[in-house]
Amino acid sequence: MLHYLITSFKRWQSALCAQQVHHYSGAGLCVFVTLLTAFSVSAYAQDDNAETEAAFANYVSALKSEAATKGFDPAIVNAAFADIRFRPTVVKSDKNQPERKITLDSYLATRVPDWKVNQAVTLYRENKTLLDNIAKDYGVQARFIVALWGNESNFGKIQGNYSVLSALASLAFEGRREKLFKDNFFAALKILNEGHADVTAFKGSWAGAMGQTQFMPVSFLNYAVDYDGDGKKDIWQTKADVFASIANYLSSEGWNDQGTWGRQVKLTRPVKISGLSKANMKPLSFWRDQGVTRYDGRDLPNADVNASLIMPDGENGRVYLVYDNFHTLMKWNRSSYFGVSVGYLSERIKRGY
Repeated sequence: MLHYLITSFKRWQSALCAQQVHHYSGAGLCVFVTLLTAFSVSAYAQDDNAETEAAFANYVSALKSEAATKGFDPAIVNAAFADIRFRPTVVKSDKNQPERKITLDSYLATRVPDWKVNQAVTLYRENKTLLDNIAKDYGVQARFIVALWGNESNFGKIQGNYSVLSALASLAFEGRREKLFKDNFFAALKILNEGHADVTAFKGSWAGAMGQTQFMPVSFLNYAVDYDGDGKKDIWQTKADVFASIANYLSSEGWNDQGTWGRQVKLTRPVKISGLSKANMKPLSFWRDQGVTRYDGRDLPNADVNASLIMPDGENGRVYLVYDNFHTLMKWNRSSYFGVSVGYLSERIKRGY
């Protein structure tokens, strides 16, 4: 009923205010109706917000009851649920993720600027002993660990300041991907229950990604590592755990440290087969026969390696042959832009600039 009245007020306001162009004496009444309409819309919004908050409170109550059946420490559950709030900005961010409107060139300029490369090289050298040990233990080159670290959190500087539990509960409540965010919500409770983080400092991105690795809670449970042996898998503050967790993810998903990620190439004629499907993985000899060359125009190497041809921006943009390790990077993040940026930064680290 309230919605109907507001709609009627708006129509009346529009008609009346249109008339004041010809009948100046109606201006005062127009102002009155405009103010009344604004007040009504505000009241409707407040009423709608109140209904949402009430529904969210019921949803969280159900989550708490479910948590009680899963064997979590009651004290942890009470502390965790004490400050869960609905976060409409989180839901808005999830609904309004921008469509891609940039090229790979502009993306790389933003994600891998020279200052970040310089920082990556410096941090690689400063942490070389630790990185080398982890690289050996997990079979993942250190430069890729640093490249992922830099791309995900700007080397730990950008971790997010949202309540992980509030963000995940809000996104689960919104409903479009309830199971995904609900699973991560209970994974987050398990992280707290196991003592890896404290409720008061349990912060992350608007989507619930956490720490310097930006792991979602489910990924944390699958891949996070207590490398320094202090009893906590600390991806927020402890570099040893951060680096080892990144390496463990890649290693677990099939990384091969005897190979690299890919190479930029050129096409000498149109190629029909492209894309990241495993079915498109062909030997380098196949791509050579298709007229694909190194970026500098030389022939592709005579190596027994399979590769996929990808063209993130079409044939007029950058073209790459990517190997199995790139497919592993795509399990971390399904964006080919992201995968190329990690590979590109790793190459700059390798060169030392």
